[in-house]
Amino acid sequence: MTMNQKRSILLIGTGGHARACIDVIEGQGEYAIVGLVGTKADLQNEILGYPVIGTDEELEPLLRQHGGGLVCIGQILTSELRQKMFTILEKSGGALSAIISPRAYVSAHANLGHGTIVLHGAVVNAGARVGRNCIVNSMALIEHDSEIGDHCHVSTGALINGNVSVGSGSFIGSGAIIRQGVKIGAGAVIGMGAKVKRDCAHGEIVKDAN
Repeated sequence: MTMNQKRSILLIGTGGHARACIDVIEGQGEYAIVGLVGTKADLQNEILGYPVIGTDEELEPLLRQHGGGLVCIGQILTSELRQKMFTILEKSGGALSAIISPRAYVSAHANLGHGTIVLHGAVVNAGARVGRNCIVNSMALIEHDSEIGDHCHVSTGALINGNVSVGSGSFIGSGAIIRQGVKIGAGAVIGMGAKVKRDCAHGEIVKDAN
């Protein structure tokens, strides 16, 4: 695919996660990054060589001009800002198909929602379903037949075993291990390194091994 054939993409966010997304998009080679959208303080800056061309308030006209976008804002305690930006993308018709690192593995029998990104070294196995606007971060594993709701972040090195259900807007911390068959409610926060062996309620914060 030549540069002229690549679809334009706007990146919403200018932090560390945006840098990780840039690396994946460059490696995938299907999109041409036209710039990033951030705060007024970010304007005239460059992120890994790409200009910050507008603010969140200008997102809708920028999407009309350039087409699709990807939410590149990180998520830990809440997915609220990611959800807000993704809603604007959907309403504008700018929500793109999932973006998958060439160094990740996603089974042909898995399903990924629009606006989701799968980063380097991640694995999404057969029968797994990942919702819209999710982050499947570097080296994370989503095993067979698990279901990840919309707007979730499965962080670096997290292990989600088979038949797990994760509710929308949840965060699974780095190195967390979720036992097979566990159900995690919407908006839950599973801390770094936690070993979750039981179901978790909506909005529950799990800091230690369970």
